[in-house]
Amino acid sequence: MKRAYFFICLFSCPLLLTAYEFRQELNDGWMFRQNRVGYWYAATVPGTIHTDLMAHGLIPDPFYRTNESLVQWVDKVNWEYSLDFEPDDDLLDLANQELTFFGIDTYADIFLNDEKLGTTDNMFRTWTFDVSGRLVAGRNVLLVRLHSPIVKGLEGLERYGISLPASNDYSHYGGMGDVHVSVYSRKAPYHYGWDWGPRIVTSGIWRPVVLEGWDEARVDDLFIRQPEVSPARARLEAEIAWRASDGMNVEIELLHGQEVVASRSVAAGEGLNRMIIPFTVEKPRLWWSNGLGEPYLHAFTARVIRDGREIAEKEVATGLRSLRLVRRKDARGESFYFELNGRPVFAKGANLIPGDIFLPRVTRERQERLVEDAAAANMNMLRVWGGGVYQEDYFYELCDRHGIMVWQDFMFACAMYPGDDDFLANVREEAIDNITRLRNHPCIALWCGNNEIDVAWARWGWQRAFAPFGRELVFGAYVKLMHELLPDLVARYTDGDDYWPSSPMSGPAVNAHETRPGTSGDNHYWGVWFEAHKFHQFEENVGRFISEYGFQSFPELLTVQAYALPADRAIESEVMAAHQRSAIGNRQIREYMGYYYEIPDDFEQFLYLSQVLQAKATRAAFHAHRRAMPYCMGSLLWQLNDCWPVASWSTTDYYHRWKAAHYAAREACKPVIASPRVAGEKVELWVINDLPSPLPATYRVELKNFAGETLRSWDGKCRAGGNAATRVTAWERRALLAGQDDREVFAVITLARDGNVLDEQHLYFNEAKNLKLPASPRVTVEVVEREGRRFLNLSADRLALDVLLYLPGEELHLSDNYIDLVPGRAREVEVTRPATPVPAGAIRARFVNPS
Repeated sequence: MKRAYFFICLFSCPLLLTAYEFRQELNDGWMFRQNRVGYWYAATVPGTIHTDLMAHGLIPDPFYRTNESLVQWVDKVNWEYSLDFEPDDDLLDLANQELTFFGIDTYADIFLNDEKLGTTDNMFRTWTFDVSGRLVAGRNVLLVRLHSPIVKGLEGLERYGISLPASNDYSHYGGMGDVHVSVYSRKAPYHYGWDWGPRIVTSGIWRPVVLEGWDEARVDDLFIRQPEVSPARARLEAEIAWRASDGMNVEIELLHGQEVVASRSVAAGEGLNRMIIPFTVEKPRLWWSNGLGEPYLHAFTARVIRDGREIAEKEVATGLRSLRLVRRKDARGESFYFELNGRPVFAKGANLIPGDIFLPRVTRERQERLVEDAAAANMNMLRVWGGGVYQEDYFYELCDRHGIMVWQDFMFACAMYPGDDDFLANVREEAIDNITRLRNHPCIALWCGNNEIDVAWARWGWQRAFAPFGRELVFGAYVKLMHELLPDLVARYTDGDDYWPSSPMSGPAVNAHETRPGTSGDNHYWGVWFEAHKFHQFEENVGRFISEYGFQSFPELLTVQAYALPADRAIESEVMAAHQRSAIGNRQIREYMGYYYEIPDDFEQFLYLSQVLQAKATRAAFHAHRRAMPYCMGSLLWQLNDCWPVASWSTTDYYHRWKAAHYAAREACKPVIASPRVAGEKVELWVINDLPSPLPATYRVELKNFAGETLRSWDGKCRAGGNAATRVTAWERRALLAGQDDREVFAVITLARDGNVLDEQHLYFNEAKNLKLPASPRVTVEVVEREGRRFLNLSADRLALDVLLYLPGEELHLSDNYIDLVPGRAREVEVTRPATPVPAGAIRARFVNPS
């Protein structure tokens, strides 16, 4: 049993902070069993029923081989969790006692000492029960009866009376045929399956459980409104919500850091009190996104003082910034970009899915890896996608610290939803819970109603499934939810945060469906992949903001080994197919690979080349989108991460191992890059500069053969605009090649300023499968120790493309990988893991070699 006095953090270890509030965690000592049946087993809370069953060997690991099919019975059974606990004497002495479940998945009846406290029906909500006077000294029993989400979903379907479309509900995997029930429950949609995830419909107590007590007063919420922020002055308002146990005269103090900046004397009534205190911060340090400046955070504290005694307080950290979505009419349509502190920002980033199918396994360390991976790839925005969950507080704290803006979806995706009063009331409370929980985070850039529902209704044929009356009813429910309820709540509970009804859309009006390529709004461009467009067609399909696009690859062999036996190592084997959820996935990877490379027969080589292919697509997309700025002002690839080991669109796999595409994204998202573009018979050189000031620079072009000999070279000067993409020069392709065979040469283009290299790009004039590459380049690896750090010095005697360095069977994390080695030019790569010495002879290399 843990005990402490607290006033701040949800979902974290308690801290001894004040003498007037008390928090006791109830996360240890739980037991579980099938409802009213059999033996009680030790449980883990926070946790899920599946992970508890696995811990006792009662079900196999569903990630391994084809075991997913063996656990489908679990979601159709009721379960119960029980805890015997003793309340701390200090808590019993306090006048007000509350029991809070920060997350229950999903349907539950809650009992304390055989008395029913209430029910839950939404995994996205926080559930608090008043237990004042219900706790006893000594032994207390807390019982949570969990109902099958499938049975409850079937009841919801029968009650609503309309079968609603849910294209990513993989009901057939769960033995339910075409009966889709996910939409009738407020539960993470991806649990029911997706084209990158398993169908594992969990239940459990998935976030912490705590007892909390307070005496005279408690500050429930401190919201720092930011009506006006500039480098000269921040005009702010502190909105304070606090409860009093009785009527009292108090002083409310507001602190910025350790300084009292405002105070008010008030006569408080019993129960909930609210007040707004305006104040000003002169010459504030502002919060900036990754690459543009420091993401500075300010601490603010609200204190309640009675008769000279502090009786309650709450502290929050937030960044001071002006962040808004700018939609302004122009000659080509309407802009769609984010403006931070008066500066237009090109959003570079990715879509984020939940980090595990079993959410409590996403530890703070894994959240750190996730956000750090994005920041290290020079990203400045993540989209929390609507088919998952609202992330933990700690995730948003990390985004605040790293300057990662967040496009926040509400949890609706790829389905139509009910519109009855009970459903809308449930969603209302869910939205209020999460808006108020997240609104102090400076990273929040946009609230979006859903993922792809508008475009599905307009273009995917969902309308045709209904007669006119049903069509009006179903779409009317959608309008009530996305165009009325959610925008009203965002307006009411934030200080003016922007809201976008659905992604993608061409505008906020009810029938402003996506146009592609869009001259307004945002786009999901899936021509590459689903429509078999070639990679150069990213260039031809640039909208104002590309919020989804992507390409699949397989994970590396070390990840495959976690779920497959050596006998399973064939791309079309049953086990590999079970870990490829896209019906067209393997075919698309193979077909695209054939466009650009020779398709290898070797399994491991195929895994590797799929990643090289994905990196090529990623590079092409980012460059095409960034070259189009300021017309296009956002590029969010699908997707950053995985929820299990699988072939998918992710750039980092389930174990946070970087794929080739993540290294490619890092290079393509640098603040300043050179971007060569082949346009017919011309070769253009663009410089893309995210920094606010114009950039005087020099460039050098070297035409080389594959032995590394420089056939010709020249230098030039250029000036790139600030926060712009600038076409600085162009050459005739024929003149650039100077009579050389385009299959035998390549160009090295270096961009520099004051002698410091800003970027280097390699331009190949033909596809890799057509290049006359050297048959067997010899790659040399030398391990060097310097100041306690370890480096690999790499060289090759002939051109080697997309060189992958790896340590068979071991983790090897490098500062760079999948690199081109140019003869005569050494490359240095730092080894950041493992911590033990790495013998040079143990390092292996793979590289593109058509022969």
